[in-house]
Amino acid sequence: MPRFSSSSLGNLTTCHPYLQLLFNTVIKEYDCKVLEGHRSPERQQKLLKQGATKVKFSNHNYNPSLAVDVSPYPIPNKWGEKDFKELAKFYHFAGFVKGVAFKLGIDIRWGGDWDGDKDFNDQSFDDLVHFELLDTKSND
Repeated sequence: MPRFSSSSLGNLTTCHPYLQLLFNTVIKEYDCKVLEGHRSPERQQKLLKQGATKVKFSNHNYNPSLAVDVSPYPIPNKWGEKDFKELAKFYHFAGFVKGVAFKLGIDIRWGGDWDGDKDFNDQSFDDLVHFELLDTKSND
């Protein structure tokens, strides 16, 4: 059974309890790495300047974070390129995560389908590792 590294666990603990529940459930079946949870405003501005984000304030900036960046593990070698076999891993992983979230009653949005319409061609910015809570009262 897969398990999180100490680095992934540390990043996940900075996230909202619903995201912790979601990914602690996902890891039981699907190996993954938590790349980032909470993000400081300074880091957000740096990523904005680099073009790695499109927003000045992110759900990563809340404390606890309402967003998390998670990759299937091992992290695909060409994950930032248009290698379709490597990109497929992210779509497969996102579908698994969305299915687990649905079963847990946690409403999330994925950065590969921001509007949730299952049309992946209408995206102007893909963030395939990004998952965020839509409703923090999902499980209440």
